[in-house]
Parts: sequence; C-alpha cells; structure tokens
Amino acid sequence: MTRFTIITITYNAEGVLKRTLDSVLCQTYEGVEHLIIDGASTDGTVPMAQRYKAESDASGSGHKVIIRSEPDEGIYDAMNKGLTQASGNYVVFMNAGDSLPQADTLEQIARRCRLNETPSAELPAVLYGDTNIVDQEGRYLRPRRLRPPQQLSWRSFRQGMLVCHQAFYARTDLAKNLQYDTRYRYSADVDWCIRVMQEGERAGLSLYNINMVVANYTEQGATTQHHRESLRERYHVMCHHYGTLPTLLMHVWFAIRQLAGK
Repeated sequence: MTRFTIITITYNAEGVLKRTLDSVLCQTYEGVEHLIIDGASTDGTVPMAQRYKAESDASGSGHKVIIRSEPDEGIYDAMNKGLTQASGNYVVFMNAGDSLPQADTLEQIARRCRLNETPSAELPAVLYGDTNIVDQEGRYLRPRRLRPPQQLSWRSFRQGMLVCHQAFYARTDLAKNLQYDTRYRYSADVDWCIRVMQEGERAGLSLYNINMVVANYTEQGATTQHHRESLRERYHVMCHHYGTLPTLLMHVWFAIRQLAGK
C-alpha cells in the first residue's frame, strides 16, 4: 500500500490544532504516518497531540502518529526535521489550522492517481490539487485565487505559487534529498517545491493533477503576517530559478494586471 506522511509543524498552536488533528484522525485510508514536529510549545499543544496519538492508536485505523517536541530554529528547520523522519511514499505539510477537506480525501487521492496499482519506482514525482480558503473557525470562504494548471511543471511557478504548499504531495525519496533552504524566512516553501519538480523532471517522472480539493488552508501563517517580506523573498527565489530579466518582466505584468482589476 502506498503510504502518506503528513507533517504538522506546531508552536503554541493549541487554539487551532484540533481541527487539523481531527481531519487526519477521521481519514478512512489506512496508510497514514502523521509526524507532529513541535518547537517546544509552552501551552497545551503537546498534551493535545498526545491525547490525539492515544485516540489514534486505540482506533485501529492503522495510522502511525509520532510526536517530536524540542526547540528549533524556525518553521523551515522544523520542516527539515520532519522530512528526515518521514517514511511514507509521499510527504505533505499540513500545518496547525489547516485540514483535509473530507474523511476520504486520502482514499480519493490514492484511487484517482491509481497509486496502489503503480510500481513504486514509477509513482509520479508530485501529486497536486486544489485548495479552499477557510476562516479561523474552519468555515469555507472561497477557492484559493491561484489555481493549479492542468499540466504543471517547475516552470509554471514563474506565474506565482500556483499550487498551495498544503496541496503539494512530493515523493519522499526525492524530497528527503532536498531540504528546505533555511536562509529564507518566509519563502523556502516556494523554492523547495520548484526544486522538487526539477528533480522529478530530471528523473523522468510525471506531475499528476488530482483534480479535486485536497486542502483547506487558513490564512494566518507567518507568510500572511509578513506579506511584504514574503513577496521580496519570493522575487529573489524566482530570480534564482528563472533569471532576473524574465522575473522582472513577469512582475511588471503582475502589476499591470492588478491595476486593470483582472
């Protein structure tokens, strides 16, 4: 059975974590590893995670829950710790407050992508899907503005991060060799996704559009809170991967499109 590793990064996330944990606990798919990488929280985050682990272990779902709580050097350092420990065929980051939309989300992904009928060496490099934006209570607001293309490549991100990080399932054997660049404070996820797709292309592997909503995303993370700094970092990431002049011209087009209200 193809297995999914879900990595949840937490720090003093007691107020929003339960929604995330509940969405994983109720998954009907058995092949789930859930890594909770905590940055030494001082609130009730770790006890909540421990209760969740006990409930998951007792449920007979076949899920494996691992909790690791210790100081870290920021969210991307914590993500690297999760990557190092991941053992599933695919890894996805589902942070505190984010959730899987339906109890059968992972079941549907496995079925639509024919994962359990495909030799492991031939599995797509990336599975990707759509994202809904929810409020802090988990209520649906709208689809994410940027939508994934039917045919994705690493070059697609010249137009922005078309696939939300929480809707980007990377083959773990590729991802483990591509740690997040911790020099970036807000946009290492963009850089990482591009590098994963580049590695998949080098390996001759496909990128598969799941054609369904696979993540509910709560807009309350560090990137949202530090929007200007994040945009500046993303510009540097894009210059690195696509060249300075093409990136500059693309941003001029972004500005014109925004002024035109399109």
